[in-house]
Amino acid sequence: MRNGRTAIAAGAMSSVIVGASVPVTGMLQAYPLLTGQAMRYALGGVALLGWIWLRGGRLAVPGRRDWPALVALVATGMLGFNACVLYAQRYAEPGFVAAVLGASPLVLALVAPLLAGRKPAVAAVAGAVAVVGGVVVLSGGGSWHGPGLLLALLTMAGEASFTLFAVGVVRRMGGLAVATWCCLIAAVTGAALGTVVGGWQVPTVREGVALAVLGVVLTAVAFGLWYFAVAQLGADRAGVLIGLMPVAGLVASVALGAQALTAVALAGAVAVAAGCVIGLRGRAADVDHPPLVEVKAQVARSER
Repeated sequence: MRNGRTAIAAGAMSSVIVGASVPVTGMLQAYPLLTGQAMRYALGGVALLGWIWLRGGRLAVPGRRDWPALVALVATGMLGFNACVLYAQRYAEPGFVAAVLGASPLVLALVAPLLAGRKPAVAAVAGAVAVVGGVVVLSGGGSWHGPGLLLALLTMAGEASFTLFAVGVVRRMGGLAVATWCCLIAAVTGAALGTVVGGWQVPTVREGVALAVLGVVLTAVAFGLWYFAVAQLGADRAGVLIGLMPVAGLVASVALGAQALTAVALAGAVAVAAGCVIGLRGRAADVDHPPLVEVKAQVARSER
């Protein structure tokens, strides 16, 4: 019971950190995308390695069957996800992208159990539906044109794959090791691609602060907390906590005076909270019983 509550708190904190970091991410709009991500993930990887060293531990080395999932996770759930979020907002309103992204808890509630060889849990699916509805109300919907819908869907797929590709690897290696390796792989890949596309430039003081915050807090801390939650709760139950991201973004925006708190937004936040409570009920079947089918990187989508 205590581990379950700790895992819920960890997953909730991770989602809150990601949601509240939106204003910080906006500080890097003018900075090269790929090299900026490479620097951010390099900082995150170093921070995680430092934490492992301070605890007197050793970084687990991925096995042969772990590498495909790790690479696919980085390609879709990290580098690709961030790229899709950026480009999607050029063809769709932020509210529309947020609404589509909010469907990822339902994807996790349905797909994660099927990949584990069992039926989706009623509580997890019902909670995810409530969370999706709350996110749509909270974000206000919005419009799109051109490839806006496709990019928003790829963003949602990327968010889901960040968890789905990690399920089996987290079980074998542990959440901390997975977060560390993902950061290191993303840093090297982003640096290589960014050298060809976008190039390098010295960040301003403002951009440097943003990169440091994103690398240490959003990456090292949030990733470690999230994979701990997934390992303890299962991907389907932990997924409902993703709905807290737009709620945290709303709170941050209101606190910074960027927007006013409306009754509609408040109703959406309440629906998300209710969905989290419903979805987190019951046992973590993913954790109690090893999956019959490992989550493997069979399809590489363009997508954290």
